[in-house]
Amino acid sequence: MAVRIRLQRRGSKKRPVYAIVAAEQTMPRDGRFLEKLGVYDPRQEANKATVRGERLAYWLGVGARMSDTVAAVLKREGLLPNVQAG
Repeated sequence: MAVRIRLQRRGSKKRPVYAIVAAEQTMPRDGRFLEKLGVYDPRQEANKATVRGERLAYWLGVGARMSDTVAAVLKREGLLPNVQAG
């Protein structure tokens, strides 16, 4: 089971809000996921992303890989200084 940490689109039309989730790599973008790790709201001015750091560290520790987009968002927000996307 390959686990990816990626974005799942939420929100209404033209008002996106994304959930940061741990999901199996074969699942569709908005399909089933294993755990919700945080939220990313690109429409906010400051503090666009919130994440549960201990759960993110757990998933990275068991071999989950972040998508390029999640890695860029977390690095930009300063929530994960040493990011390695996969």
